Amino acid sequence: MKKISLIVFVLIVWVQGIIFAEPIKTEQVVYKEATTLEEVAPYPKAEKGMIRYGISLPLQENENDFCVEIIIGKTMIIDNNSHFFTGILEEKSLKGWGYSYYVIDEIQGPASTLMASLPGSEHEEFVRTYLGKSGFVRYNSKLPIVIYAPEGFEVNYRIWKAQPEMVNALEK
Repeated sequence: MKKISLIVFVLIVWVQGIIFAEPIKTEQVVYKEATTLEEVAPYPKAEKGMIRYGISLPLQENENDFCVEIIIGKTMIIDNNSHFFTGILEEKSLKGWGYSYYVIDEIQGPASTLMASLPGSEHEEFVRTYLGKSGFVRYNSKLPIVIYAPEGFEVNYRIWKAQPEMVNALEK
């Protein structure tokens, strides 16, 4: 009898809780309104010798038609040879969240072609790091693109858009 009374009492309290309970209010920071990356998700702080960058993208009608090219480099005094750095932009996942962020630990160079330069050909120019395919990331206006790069390097980006026309491939 005591067991049945206890079960009935628990059921009554549970039903009253459902009927009279106020809705649970949760505060969720909208990404575009966030002032820091920590308000969006617990992205790690930049390690010593690294800088954390964040890119916010505008909403697009069909985001699958867009791509973001990450450009990492530095402005240097160079001659008329082709100068460049090399590195690998590694995609990592924010544990427990599934959000991506990108890290470039090592940048090698600068390297250049070794053509003869004319005297006085020195000028200031942005020298980029060749990242290959890893430098192109998916367009997503709902989350920031977070990049960790070594101190002394800048992170820039440009947005690529697919043309609406498609061309049929020929059978060969």
